[in-house]
Parts: sequence; structure tokens; C-alpha cells
Amino acid sequence: MLVSPATTGVARLLLIVSRMDLARYTYLKLVLDSATADVILDRRAGGRRWRQKRVSAERRRDDRRQQDVTQDLQASGWAMVSR
Repeated sequence: MLVSPATTGVARLLLIVSRMDLARYTYLKLVLDSATADVILDRRAGGRRWRQKRVSAERRRDDRRQQDVTQDLQASGWAMVSR
């Protein structure tokens, strides 16, 4: 009988791989079990919601990104985040 990660207390991980490193992305997708970790390509394409004119007030209270992974992606080509 298979046990889901939620019932065993295992942390679900998200591995983000640089778009420039497709070989690493393919390898990690092949090697890692999808029950404990998801592997995705970095989808960011620059500054978020960038506008030339100033916005009067920010509607969101907090940024949805809990952890900045930019330095990890630039240094090693991948970053790991727990969900």
C-alpha cells in the first residue's frame, strides 16, 4: 500500500531550475520522485508588473514569493523551496 507524503510528515519540495539549464531539468525530472518533489523551470521573465508610470498604491499586502531564489539560480542553476 502506498502512503501519501502528507500522512507521513515528509516535506513537499519544489526544485526550480534555470531556463538555461535544460539538461539538469531533464535529469532531475527523471531522477526525483514526483510524490516528494516537483521540478519546474524558472518562469520569471524580468521584473514583475513593471510600468513606466507610477502606481498610486500597491493592492497586494505581501509579495507572493516567500523566498528570493535569484542568487541560487544564478550561482548553481537551481534552487530548492519547501512548500
